Amino acid sequence: MYVCTNNIHMSLSQSYLAELDHEYASSKRILERVPFNDPAYKPHDKSMSIERLARHVAELWEWAAVTINQNELDFSVNYVPTPVVTNTEELLALHEKMYQKAKAAFSGASDEEYGKMWTLRNGEHVIFTLPKGVVLRNMVFNHMIHHRGQLSVYLRLNDVAVPGLYGPSADEK
Repeated sequence: MYVCTNNIHMSLSQSYLAELDHEYASSKRILERVPFNDPAYKPHDKSMSIERLARHVAELWEWAAVTINQNELDFSVNYVPTPVVTNTEELLALHEKMYQKAKAAFSGASDEEYGKMWTLRNGEHVIFTLPKGVVLRNMVFNHMIHHRGQLSVYLRLNDVAVPGLYGPSADEK
């Protein structure tokens, strides 16, 4: 199966890689601005801390590699949370490391791989089983974009200039 854009045929992996590169760059612009003066900052008691949310945005690219390279993720067996980051350099290094894992996974995947079923579970409890391509769209790209949007609100609430992601922001004139 091929995607056609402007009469240029590309594989699904090529299409995903183009999107990965764009979203990686947008995420990096947000992550570069995360303040570490109060890593426990939360806008609400039910919210993640700014450090945890920023780390989650950075680590989500690894989920692409896990989705492509495995047939399931079982939180009760083989899920290891990323370590806490304490500064911008550690956060950006984590983001880069996970991006490289995703890039390698997409680069090595055939179009057929995206149609294979993938399961998210916690022990015997199956959370969902979906085609890998759907998981990549919903639980990787959309999930990361959702949390990146939350992180932009955290920045705004801390008077940190929010970078433009899909065009200029109110802070970029």
